[in-house]
Amino acid sequence: MRRLAALLCLLLPLLLPAPAGAAATPLQVYGAWHCGDDACVWGAVRDTAEFDSKNHWLIDRGDGRPSVNVVVLSFVHPVKLLRKTTDAQTLDGVPRGMTPGIVSYFASRGIRVMLSIGGITYTDAWNTALAENAAQLGRNAAEVARRLGVGIEIDYEENSGPNLTGLQSFIDAYRAVLPYDASGADQAARLTIDLAAGARWLIAIGRKATADWLRTDTPVLDYANAMVPARQPSISGAVANWQEHIDGKPTYAPPIPPLAPAKFTGSLYIAEGNKVRTECTDFAASLQNSTGSFVRSAAPNGAGTTPGLLGYMFWAAERPSTRGVTTAPPNSCEGGVGAGATAYAVPIPMPALRQS
Repeated sequence: MRRLAALLCLLLPLLLPAPAGAAATPLQVYGAWHCGDDACVWGAVRDTAEFDSKNHWLIDRGDGRPSVNVVVLSFVHPVKLLRKTTDAQTLDGVPRGMTPGIVSYFASRGIRVMLSIGGITYTDAWNTALAENAAQLGRNAAEVARRLGVGIEIDYEENSGPNLTGLQSFIDAYRAVLPYDASGADQAARLTIDLAAGARWLIAIGRKATADWLRTDTPVLDYANAMVPARQPSISGAVANWQEHIDGKPTYAPPIPPLAPAKFTGSLYIAEGNKVRTECTDFAASLQNSTGSFVRSAAPNGAGTTPGLLGYMFWAAERPSTRGVTTAPPNSCEGGVGAGATAYAVPIPMPALRQS
């Protein structure tokens, strides 16, 4: 019983709202990864009307305002992008479904658009592309970003021996074409990275990104997304994961330094396996509601000066897996994600992001 009481004492602060008077920072990033209708392949051109019928909730939470301020089209195959492959599903290295028309569908409503390179399925492809010509991959990514007017997300999920030298070359080459833009005005200059939900996976990538690319004094990447874990977390589990990034891991050898709260988002599922999550349909019962106090007021612990994470990302719009649920009607997410955008007064378009 004593152990249980001690455990409850540790968890109770995580389950309660922030204390009265605690600083709360408005959310700035509130977005969704988007997998298209073919489980993240984006292999075919979509008719705009058909696309809208499956995705209207993203641009209209029920009152004409978008539900999100950023959409990340997922995924681009790293080797195909490097080699500028054209095949049945790819045109000049980019999935055929990631068209200017799809970008405009969101951008014309003030929603920022990004393309994600990688994902867990393309880990080996990242390794191949970085080994073959990391700098050229970075230049090709920058060219696509500029041509489509989108940002780029790095989703390199190599947990064992990642090619950090190659990844540095990719980033250097991208930034040589599109320098860091703190204002966010240059959409193509937005370059982000996905890290693990907490600090105990993708350790080498997390250490490198935190130490060198996500600093507040010499920023290289705009921010990181702490990815969803293997399954939807509890309230305390979500908070514990995100707190690991803020605290770092000083006991690791070498240690992971702390990450400024202003340099990352937390992520939650809206469609998971065969289940549409409450996070999609019911804001009042959702994790983006119950964790909101933490996300808006989490204090820096060795990096950064302002409280609060940048915001939330949701996995994933439309069809994230071939046999799982979709967020297409009748499962659309106005009542969860959209209602959260209203509750948190999410700015659309996304403003210049906090830098510290």
